[in-house]
Amino acid sequence: MTGTVLAAALCLGLTLINFVSLGIAMGRIGRTRRGGDEASVPVSIVRPVCGLETFSEETLRSGFLLDYPAYELVFCVARAGDPIVPLVRRLMAEHPGIPSRLIVGDERVSRNPKLNNCVRGWEASRHDWIVLADSNVLMPPDYLQRLRAAWRPDTGLVCSTPVGARPQGFWAEVECAFLNTLQARWQYAGESLGLGFAQGKSMLWHRPFLDARGGIRALGAEIAEDAAATKLVRAAGRRVHLVGAPFPQPLGRRRLAEVWSRQVRWARLRRVTFPLFFAPEIGTGAVPPALLGFLAAGGGLTGSLAALSVCGLWYGTEWRLAARNGWHRSWRMPAACLVRDLLLIPLWCTAWIARGTVWRGTAMDIPTKAAARLEADAPA
Repeated sequence: MTGTVLAAALCLGLTLINFVSLGIAMGRIGRTRRGGDEASVPVSIVRPVCGLETFSEETLRSGFLLDYPAYELVFCVARAGDPIVPLVRRLMAEHPGIPSRLIVGDERVSRNPKLNNCVRGWEASRHDWIVLADSNVLMPPDYLQRLRAAWRPDTGLVCSTPVGARPQGFWAEVECAFLNTLQARWQYAGESLGLGFAQGKSMLWHRPFLDARGGIRALGAEIAEDAAATKLVRAAGRRVHLVGAPFPQPLGRRRLAEVWSRQVRWARLRRVTFPLFFAPEIGTGAVPPALLGFLAAGGGLTGSLAALSVCGLWYGTEWRLAARNGWHRSWRMPAACLVRDLLLIPLWCTAWIARGTVWRGTAMDIPTKAAARLEADAPA
């Protein structure tokens, strides 16, 4: 097989895989399975909070406005002096009809600061159905119904991947390109193929199921609580399922450094916790098949047209997926997708070598399990 034929075959293969994943996502997202008892049980919502963000008031307020008959809100903050505390207390006072509490102080059960922040909230929750929800998730009125509707007999956990909304500026649009038509698409494609992965933004648990397997502290087995959740659910012979349509996360303005830092952290976590699934991510963007198309067409003007055709087909289908689901789109979306795919290659490489990252001002070291064991066994 000549180099030209090989390049053409690889280009076609990667492009077909991409189209298949987009087709699966189009068929899966928006499809809801209803069991008829979505609003029949009380639910506790545990929300870890840390620091003020652009949309903090809107996202936290949305939790008080749910159209659900019986639920409580449990806010968790590590420090009493955190700037988010006055906002939480004000929202609680403004909505006395919704049972809510603020718990101050974390439990150091892992290297994951968010998980540490959730432990006391989980243990203080009154109900058997518990949602762990990040503070930047914008909850629609039917938030709990949609989570409950996705629970089936084989379910161990229901999650929602975040969908970027209301970006301000080009780099926020790049983050939308990462979150929406790339990461959300592959999440739903994987779930449809029986490979559901947990996502920590919104996680619906049945407390007896998790408590029988070590409780919330068991999620400290991995540096990322969603990776630990995925492995725990699979070990129990259950599945991770996703909501019919994911919930939005308003982004506001982003800088390149913020997008890079966040994506490096997530990539490193995926590389450490699921290395065999992370390795093929180098081929999920349009840049490798576009380069292969350029080579297969012999370079020059013909090769450039071939590369542009690959990108046009690739991003055209992503646009269609975003349009079908009402996700953010603008005239800058193709450029944002191209920049995303150009960043994917150095991100993928960095994830294999970098360890240190920062999460909300907290420095985190993300070693592999083998490295962590060596460090733990090393003499003091």
